[in-house]
Amino acid sequence: MATGTNIRTYFEGRWHDGDVPVMKAADHGSWLGSTVFDGARLANGLVPDLRAHCARVNRSAEALSITPTVATDDMIDIVREGLSAYAPGTPVYIRPMYWATDGGPLGVDPLPDATGFCISLEEIPMAPSDASTTLGRTRFHRPVMSDAVVNAKAGCLYPNNARMIFEARRNGFGNALVADALGNVAEAATANVFMVRDGEILTPVPNGTFLAGITRARHIANLRAEGYTVTARPC
Repeated sequence: MATGTNIRTYFEGRWHDGDVPVMKAADHGSWLGSTVFDGARLANGLVPDLRAHCARVNRSAEALSITPTVATDDMIDIVREGLSAYAPGTPVYIRPMYWATDGGPLGVDPLPDATGFCISLEEIPMAPSDASTTLGRTRFHRPVMSDAVVNAKAGCLYPNNARMIFEARRNGFGNALVADALGNVAEAATANVFMVRDGEILTPVPNGTFLAGITRARHIANLRAEGYTVTARPC
């Protein structure tokens, strides 16, 4: 089931209207979870950091030993072509994805140069400017590099986030505040996190257990440009 509406799918070299099937039952990504994605936004007619998102999905693929097949510049051109079909002002979530199609000699390892690629565009409204939520603690924590591919935006990481959210909601909260294995605050279950204390904006220092997001970096730069003090440190 799709998250948004008014979906367009880029697959096998062209754009299709609708939510087009892209994986086969025996694809490596289907049964072993070798999938990566990224998420950019079209909002108010702008696509902030599109290049950074397209470049990161290629790095994520390499982190899972999946061979990326679309250069960053080409991916940007494909995305912009797909977005041209939407009416001005439409908010769109942009999700390029790779997955391994075949396994290597032992099956578990992705076969080099056996790669699936698609881009999904979904109309998803931005959250209202006054939106808020509540955060609760969770016993589940962010993994470390020796346990999981935390250097990639990989689909296989998200079931752990899902159980964080389920636990937080069972306890009456809207989202989970997640720690690393040492008990330091890492992020929320669905986003990076910022805190304000005595006029100073704090954010957890990247320590290899979570993705220091592209939007996080943009917020830090914008806040500092406006004269705010932003400090990344263990929290």
